[in-house]
Amino acid sequence: MAYTWFILLLAVSGTIVGLLILHGTSLGKALHDRIPDRPRRRLFVASVSFFLTFAGVRAVVYGVLHDIPPFHFVEMGGRHVHHLVFGIIILLVVGYGWLCEVGNGSGSSSIFASRLMAILYGVGSALTLDEFALWLNLREGRSSFDAVILFGALLAAGAWGAPLFARGRKPRGPQDPVPKE
Repeated sequence: MAYTWFILLLAVSGTIVGLLILHGTSLGKALHDRIPDRPRRRLFVASVSFFLTFAGVRAVVYGVLHDIPPFHFVEMGGRHVHHLVFGIIILLVVGYGWLCEVGNGSGSSSIFASRLMAILYGVGSALTLDEFALWLNLREGRSSFDAVILFGALLAAGAWGAPLFARGRKPRGPQDPVPKE
């Protein structure tokens, strides 16, 4: 049961740290200035949280498989509980929140709620997709599947976050007029 709480603690603390970094540092302002499109910002934040969660969970699973304390499998009533269960629960909460228009950018939805939902979506997706091999009953080639997922996460973070890393002036948003030549 300790592993369950550790994974949940890891997910919650990662979410809190991510929100603190986005709200309390210049990175949040740079993200807002460089990527003016709110949906694109959410996609970038979700991609980064997916990548970090996926890498963190792989590290924890490595610890479990190699008997590194305090990590061990979660068992309830003699049955192993996979972390995809927690990922599905998080995704259901995020989906319900978006149905209620929490953090989706419409109306008076706050930037904080938007970032929180994007981070939680990334965390839930990573917890679920990390166990995707179980969905297909894959036994061999697990590491190559992990590599594909990690590469996809990095590619998505790079694609959605490209304006963040651009040098020079900040990109034009939809509200900025096109300069006349």
